[in-house]
Amino acid sequence: MPLAKITGPGLAAIAVSVALLWGCALSERALMRQALRERAQVMRKLVRLRRDSEPVWLPTPATRPHLRPNAG
Repeated sequence: MPLAKITGPGLAAIAVSVALLWGCALSERALMRQALRERAQVMRKLVRLRRDSEPVWLPTPATRPHLRPNAG
């Protein structure tokens, strides 16, 4: 003699709950993967910026004399 019986609507509610739980778990995993990809891309860009930049204190090459306007 069974002590408890699962009805059809109860079984359907359990199935929907499990499906929602799996959906949340899979979407969280996809979001984490996307965040890791974006972080790696930002780090690569940061390294490239630091590598390709030149310090401010370096003089610019003089190709022609700079003309200053005369006051007067």
